[in-house]
Amino acid sequence: MARIVGVEIPNEKRIEASLRYIYGIGLTTSKKILEATNIDPNKRTKDLSEAETRRLYEYIEKNVPTEGQVKQGVFQAIKRIKDIRAYRGVRHKAGLPVRGQNTRSNSKTRKGRGIAVGGLKNKVTK
Repeated sequence: MARIVGVEIPNEKRIEASLRYIYGIGLTTSKKILEATNIDPNKRTKDLSEAETRRLYEYIEKNVPTEGQVKQGVFQAIKRIKDIRAYRGVRHKAGLPVRGQNTRSNSKTRKGRGIAVGGLKNKVTK
């Protein structure tokens, strides 16, 4: 497996698809990277030469935010809307859906499992 920007990308897939295993690179970005580095998108990862792999690595390192940089940017954006107490930030803090979804019967993914409310019977005193 080739290793680019700290991520193992699959050998058997086309390089255009393999680059998408790197967080922050999608199809469009992958095409732009390959066009800028003059690499055939139909080439398999295992068929890349050392020089081509090095070109990919250097281009991605300099020009494309990936992995930690992207995650940090998302985290900072969420922190900012929490700090200014925007409605979306309040929903993030409360662990509720942020984009206007119904919460009465759905949104189990955000809210988690329901908590049972049993065990409230009065104890009999003697």
